[in-house]
Amino acid sequence: MTQQVFLAPGEPVDLDNCAREPIHIPGSVQPRGVLLVVQEQGSVVLQCSANVGEVLGRPVDEVLGATLADVLGRAASRVVLEQLAAVADHRTRNPGLVHVGAGAAAVLLDVVVHRPPPATASDPGPVFVVELETADGPRPLTFGSTYERVRDAIADLNRASELTGLYDTAARHVRAMTGFDRVMLYRFDAEYNGEVVAEARRDDLEPFLGLHYPASDIPPQARALYEKSWIRLISDVDYTPVPVVPTAEPLSGRPLDLTYATLRSVSPIHCEYLRNMGVRASMSISLLRDGKLWGMVACHHYAGPHAPSYGVRAAAEFLGVALSARLVAQVEEDLLAESRRASGVLARLVAASRDEDVRLAQALTRTDDLLELVPADGVVVCVGGDLASRGRVPDAEARRRLAAWGSGVGGVLATDHLPDEPAAPHVPGTAGALALALPDGGSVVWLRDEVVRTVDWGGDPHNKAIAVRDGDRYRLSPRTSFDAWQEHVRGRSAPWDDRHATNATDLRGHLVEAMFRRGQAEVLAARALQRTLVPSRLPAVPGWTVEARYEPSGTGQVGGDWYDVVTLSDGRLALAVGDVTGHGLPAAAAMAELRHATRAYLLDAAPPAVVLSRVARLARWSRPGQMATMALAVLDPATGEVEHSSAGHLPPLLVRADGSAAWERVLGSPLLGLLDAEPASGRVTLAPGDALLLLTDGLIERRGESMRVAMARTVAQVGRPEPGRLGDVVARVRDSASEDDATVVLLARD
Repeated sequence: MTQQVFLAPGEPVDLDNCAREPIHIPGSVQPRGVLLVVQEQGSVVLQCSANVGEVLGRPVDEVLGATLADVLGRAASRVVLEQLAAVADHRTRNPGLVHVGAGAAAVLLDVVVHRPPPATASDPGPVFVVELETADGPRPLTFGSTYERVRDAIADLNRASELTGLYDTAARHVRAMTGFDRVMLYRFDAEYNGEVVAEARRDDLEPFLGLHYPASDIPPQARALYEKSWIRLISDVDYTPVPVVPTAEPLSGRPLDLTYATLRSVSPIHCEYLRNMGVRASMSISLLRDGKLWGMVACHHYAGPHAPSYGVRAAAEFLGVALSARLVAQVEEDLLAESRRASGVLARLVAASRDEDVRLAQALTRTDDLLELVPADGVVVCVGGDLASRGRVPDAEARRRLAAWGSGVGGVLATDHLPDEPAAPHVPGTAGALALALPDGGSVVWLRDEVVRTVDWGGDPHNKAIAVRDGDRYRLSPRTSFDAWQEHVRGRSAPWDDRHATNATDLRGHLVEAMFRRGQAEVLAARALQRTLVPSRLPAVPGWTVEARYEPSGTGQVGGDWYDVVTLSDGRLALAVGDVTGHGLPAAAAMAELRHATRAYLLDAAPPAVVLSRVARLARWSRPGQMATMALAVLDPATGEVEHSSAGHLPPLLVRADGSAAWERVLGSPLLGLLDAEPASGRVTLAPGDALLLLTDGLIERRGESMRVAMARTVAQVGRPEPGRLGDVVARVRDSASEDDATVVLLARD
């Protein structure tokens, strides 16, 4: 993770660089109290705020180096040290109450103790911080003044059954407890833009409910502080910061980290921003979910400075903690309710997927269940090459492009602006998509139409700064206008919730299982069909040896290889070898059709080239787009002459009696799916001891090797086939790691 680079001490801050302002080490505090930094060993004061004399009646030079007992008195010092030692998280015991001074000069102070963030997790550090504020309100804190109010607020929160009720209840109780003129509850989106979702205000103030504020209003380092410290008060935006003396903590030599300090001075840019809004005092309470800033209770006062006592602030902070917990609980309740609803829809989809009499894509889109599982305007499903849809979807070509894109998203992807996604197709009218990738190039893609949204901002979010003259230079200053400003957002859909992606992920697991189950059934059916295509026995021809061997692919799928050997009515012998593109049941069905067509067209003893042209014509008509290769040879047993032809297939491999091998001339005809005329043919005569091999490319192909090289290697490796040992030829030629099926038919003259 990139290390945050903060501004150097003393470097001027404006809107260009305020995101790098080191607000956790401002070197100053707000003047409503006094800060002391005390060395734990010996309780010696190492640093103090410059206003120590105004509150404690002792100048800075007398405080620095003195003991805590000397500065506060023994009784007050004892309260501080007991408070520090009471529990590991001593902030839970804040505030303490001490008297400082004697007689008429004595003052009653709230004392707040904390340790600065440690340099390392195992090092608590050698110092602690004491903050003193004038005590205000009833002391000690009583049942009626604090607990009763918090108890009533929490009871109201628990009675709320939805998030809107929680928001309103929290805003109302915080305002009653703290006395601010306006209390708003912000909710942040994924980019930390804020929306006012609840408001309690003075009657004469204009409403801010529903307004949005850009993420830049709260820089990242400020959000990080809000996650560590639940509450922050600016009692007077016009305050003059009081420096901490000396600036660096003497033991470490580093600036004092005031992350947990209640008096921590805030960014001057933020104070200017508040003044531009007409705010005189401000307080914020963090709302966290899983340790991250989820929202914020923002309190504004317009009538003048406003400083709720620490006790009141502590009660408000406790209410923020309770609200955070209640928000998380409500979100979990909503998620549980959604999970139950989605489970019912998912159960119906799973049941539909088990109907193996219906193609899976069609089974999933017979009802609106997919659109109930993930709310959308339409959905496109592609499984096993089948494309189906439901709801409002684009034209067929756009659906195919969407399905192809969805298959490559690598799991689940949701976007409310489809053009932002790499390789996403342009589909007019469709702005959002939630894509679910499935095995074997399948996908489910939910679609959402463009929604033109009107967003009410608290001021123009695209004009967040103005130029202000500062001496002889200009600097960027926060905007001064917070009038409601409307933005019309186009090109986006309604956003997808996390639960939508969760529902899609759950569906994916069930669909993968359904595809596997259907695939297993399809493989069994394809294997059964393929077995019926393999001749149970090969014809016996006196003086000739005829053998065949089929080696399946290493993937376990049924491939497209097939062969046939048949005796014609005139006594000649026809041998065929083919390879259909694809796998599984579709490939097996195509193999069966080609085999039967070849046998039918051989009945009238037509030459191989004529038979191939007729088979090609049938294939183009019955299976448009299906590609296949085929080699056909016809032997005259009396003369040894073989007439052969092929469509996109390897030529026959001739092996002479002396073991020399050579391919017959490559005839160069197109595949069956493209063949529209008679292919070329050739003739060869086999002498005694000669052999002819018809084979598929899966027998000789190797990964990374060209077909020309593979054919030359095969000539060198094939050897002389021995009758009954065709498997030896396969072993010599075929790659043992091949994932393609392989077929070879041997015709040898004795």
